[in-house]
Amino acid sequence: MPIPARTADPTLDVLVIGAGQAGLALGHHLTTRGADFLLLDAGPEIGSSWRSRWDSLRLFSPAQYDSLPGLPFPAPADTHPGKDEVADYLAAYAAHFALPVRLNTPVVRMHRDPDGLFAATTPTGTVRARQVVVATGPFQTPHTPALADRLDPGVPQLHSSAYRNPTQLPGSGRVLVVGAANSGLQIAAELGATQPVTVAVGTRPTELPQRIAGRDLFFWLTRSGFFTVPAHTRIARRLRARGDLVIGTRSRRLRRRGIDFRPRLTDLAGRTATFADGSTVDVDAVVWATGYRPDHSWLHVPGVIVEGQVRHTAGVTDVPGLYFLGLPWQTCRGSALLGFVGADAEALAARLAADALRGSQRNDPGLDPWAAATITTA
Repeated sequence: MPIPARTADPTLDVLVIGAGQAGLALGHHLTTRGADFLLLDAGPEIGSSWRSRWDSLRLFSPAQYDSLPGLPFPAPADTHPGKDEVADYLAAYAAHFALPVRLNTPVVRMHRDPDGLFAATTPTGTVRARQVVVATGPFQTPHTPALADRLDPGVPQLHSSAYRNPTQLPGSGRVLVVGAANSGLQIAAELGATQPVTVAVGTRPTELPQRIAGRDLFFWLTRSGFFTVPAHTRIARRLRARGDLVIGTRSRRLRRRGIDFRPRLTDLAGRTATFADGSTVDVDAVVWATGYRPDHSWLHVPGVIVEGQVRHTAGVTDVPGLYFLGLPWQTCRGSALLGFVGADAEALAARLAADALRGSQRNDPGLDPWAAATITTA
């Protein structure tokens, strides 16, 4: 995708790291505000993280709840888009708004210069900016527990991030799926159609049907304000403690189909899995649906990552000019979801503009904030 011509000043107003749904939504709002910005993404194409998910993946949210700001999702209402449709939409979104995206460009290190500018080192050079937004999303490093090393080397195993379809696993024999959230249960349901499956359940999340009283679940959740519950409230803390909702795939139905459910996996030895109740089962393959961990090892800015977690308030860190977008529960339950991240993106764009204007030390409200920042810092 061509990058618009730059001004004489090589320093960007805003650098956005990550061109997924959060970064693209922010890019739209930055465009409307006239910022000189760039989105960097490690992937080979926009939407590549969606294309790399398993083949049968479909969104829980109907198409009318899947739009980013300014461009409706191109699918009929009450249909549930597949992962390639989402990837196509994100690519079309970037093209529609002519967003400046540089692909195949991971940030391997970012630090702050003595003059206060942020310097992002990439394999092709260093990009400098006055403000930086980290929009790399919640799915960064696949997590596999250490006991995976104890599995017999002859038993195939893979993380759910690498799972595509049942042909990757032995066509017969028992598959152990570790994890009973959305990914784990969906993969178990798919595998269970052709071979025996055992699901190890660590924490049992709340399961809800896709439709209630003739309407999609998202209609009721949106109407009740579920996705906009502020992150700092008591009810939000209770919701976070309960974990993610499992939508559409019910363990009760999977049991009726013959899928075996066991409690938390406690040990692996050779081909034998042991569970918290002392029961065992021999397995012929393992799928680890055990989630992801954040990876900010490239971020060399003190005071931002504390005990592995981002220290922020609504995406604003204590470091002037450094922000985050698309974090789970950044401001509310919908902060990391495709059709709901736009509200956070709009609010953060306004905050970036306000901070740029304050930094410019100009008091004329008629001035464009980033134009004012350029005038005073160029």
